[in-house]
Amino acid sequence: MANIKSAKKRIVTSAKRAERNKAIRSSVKTYIKNVEAAVAAGNKEEAEKALTVAISAITKAEHKGLYHKNNAANKVSRLTKAVNKLA
Repeated sequence: MANIKSAKKRIVTSAKRAERNKAIRSSVKTYIKNVEAAVAAGNKEEAEKALTVAISAITKAEHKGLYHKNNAANKVSRLTKAVNKLA
């Protein structure tokens, strides 16, 4: 256990950040699953709505430093490609 005040504070703040990051990652995964479910159901309208929400969430997570820019771009690209295949 840390004895120094700044080290104790570091433990608390890093725990808070980890919790926040975990929540954001989880919500991004949920949005991605929503898009994939709509694509699997063949519902293009619903898939497009879910895609815009998912892209927004992925971009926000990227700007917060949770995803590398290329990783975020790959996620967006994969989802967009899947939605565009529905015709």
